[in-house]
Amino acid sequence: MSQYSQTPGANIAEVICDLRSDTVTRPDAAMRAAMAAAEVGDDVYGEDPNVNRLEAALAERSGKEAALFLPTGTQSNLVALLAHCGRGEEILTGRGYHVYKYEAGGASALGGIVLDPLGVSEDGGLRPAEIAAAVKEDDSHHPITRLLSLENTHNGKAVSLARLDECIAPARAAGLSVHLDGARVFNAATALGCELTEIAGRFDTVSICLSKGLGAPVGSVLVGPADLIDRARRWRKMVGGGMRQAGVLAAAGLHALDHNVARLAEDHARAEALASALRDLGAGSVEQDTNMVFFTPATGENAALGMALAKQGVVISAGGTGAIRMVLHKDVTDDGFAATLAGLKAHLS
Repeated sequence: MSQYSQTPGANIAEVICDLRSDTVTRPDAAMRAAMAAAEVGDDVYGEDPNVNRLEAALAERSGKEAALFLPTGTQSNLVALLAHCGRGEEILTGRGYHVYKYEAGGASALGGIVLDPLGVSEDGGLRPAEIAAAVKEDDSHHPITRLLSLENTHNGKAVSLARLDECIAPARAAGLSVHLDGARVFNAATALGCELTEIAGRFDTVSICLSKGLGAPVGSVLVGPADLIDRARRWRKMVGGGMRQAGVLAAAGLHALDHNVARLAEDHARAEALASALRDLGAGSVEQDTNMVFFTPATGENAALGMALAKQGVVISAGGTGAIRMVLHKDVTDDGFAATLAGLKAHLS
């Protein structure tokens, strides 16, 4: 069952808490005001001042030479992979990572790139020996292994700096470039207690999403060396991501960077509180990392839980079986969180 599934059969009069994903966050009044006041220009011509500010801000924060604003995280990853690799070349990545499992095979369909998926460890990293073994020999029977693509966070898990180094070492030894799908990299930095540069500095390119926990309505930014970002910019135009007066959207991203990064720790704390409440109920297994809680009901009746919560105005992804992912974010209010806890207690007690 996809992590993007919705609660089936729910009839909700008023949604007061949506835990399906942090992608459901909406611009608040201050962000909307920043968007309304945004300076704009034609970004394809490089003339949108707010886009230029956003790109410069994230390049500086990540310690990279350049940055590129894109409408989605999927497109940000796509143009990065296309900029790194040519047709018939290969990317090593995780079988459960977003670039392999949830981006519709875009790098293969549009770029002729081979993706070799490796098993993902419990902590969200890959196994160094498997990375080394997956690098292909210089033989005409094989694709040329060009890139290692990692993910942080993965299913909410913040992969430690030491584990990142372990994964990257065999790739560097084999002459590979390294990309990070850092859609929630600010959550990772918050959990690890480090600066963004400490994560980003280990990679050639990093894709950073603004429309999840940071609360912007749209957008991701790819950061990296200037020459590679130039290639990515050409790919962005080719795949239809060139935007014109995009400063309205970039203004939301700038506001998010200024106001919504430090508060990610609040989402992590609330996720811990939700996990603790579920453990106290003793109604199934619970895992929690950063802003995500995974709850597997002992009864296996996921849909029933989803419908019970829906009657309280709480939405979760409860289709199918297995773990239910609940994601905490800035739009979860005190009242909404209280309704979630009350609904869980009423149904699971």
